[in-house]
Amino acid sequence: MKWTEVAIKTTTEAVEAVTNILYDAGANGVAIEDPKDFLFMKQEETSWDYVDEALLIRDYEGAIVKGYLPASADLVDKIELIRKSVELLPQFGLDIGIGEITTIEVSEEDWSSAWKQYYKPVKISDKIVIKPTWEEYQSQGDEIILELDPGMAFGTGTHETTVMCIQAQEKYVKGNSKVFDIGCGSGILSIAAAKLGASKVIAVDLDATAVAVAEKNVAINGVEDIVTIKHGNLMDTINERADIVVANIIADIIILLSKEISSFMEEEGVFIASGIITEKMDLVKEELIANGLEIIEVNQMGEWAAIISKKKGENHE
Repeated sequence: MKWTEVAIKTTTEAVEAVTNILYDAGANGVAIEDPKDFLFMKQEETSWDYVDEALLIRDYEGAIVKGYLPASADLVDKIELIRKSVELLPQFGLDIGIGEITTIEVSEEDWSSAWKQYYKPVKISDKIVIKPTWEEYQSQGDEIILELDPGMAFGTGTHETTVMCIQAQEKYVKGNSKVFDIGCGSGILSIAAAKLGASKVIAVDLDATAVAVAEKNVAINGVEDIVTIKHGNLMDTINERADIVVANIIADIIILLSKEISSFMEEEGVFIASGIITEKMDLVKEELIANGLEIIEVNQMGEWAAIISKKKGENHE
């Protein structure tokens, strides 16, 4: 079995939230290295048989949370989901420290190149086909081809959470739709919205690298006149409203977003939320409803769910 270790440099305060993010993304195990814990253990050494002093001698003073993901076709998508979710934590009051995310392979194989063998053109909705830039594919019928060069750090668009987002966009995006993509990563959802007919798409991401990659993919797909990529978070970079807001993150962040998302939506606007592990589906639904949104559709794929909700009109009872 091949594994990828995802290490996140953070703070003691954010350890629990980061750990939840890793588990929600499919980590089979999580290890926490926090010097504050070890210092406490030394003070209470009568309660412990062994404390590894080497863990106190390292370059980073904060906590490090490590999650272990099995090698799979959707590995890069899971890493992207983790990255986006961690980067969104500060805007909800959590200090994540430097928030640096690194990966190493717990095997002899160089997964950073090997993963490409799993990534082939795939039709993920009635019309949308996602094609890596290095593969050949001819569209058939009314198929819409999205070309993507995600690199190791960004999602390929084939993970269940992304598939459900694009399927929902295919259903709800109209010719005059304005769309916001929160945590755009490689830009796949923004590009899909543009190719499905949206008149304007604004994508935001906290990672400058993601912004650069998304801009590259937007150019590859020839939708620069529709899609604008912005560096930052939703609250700081956008001061207008959209007909459709899409967020492929995780349940905990969707819950936090639900408190303010309606202020970024037109009346009767649609919120497509994905990246929700099924165990937390009901909790997310409850929070969306509590914040004035109406659930109009719930879809499940594997262990993941996508919840589509609607902002109630001013006269909606």
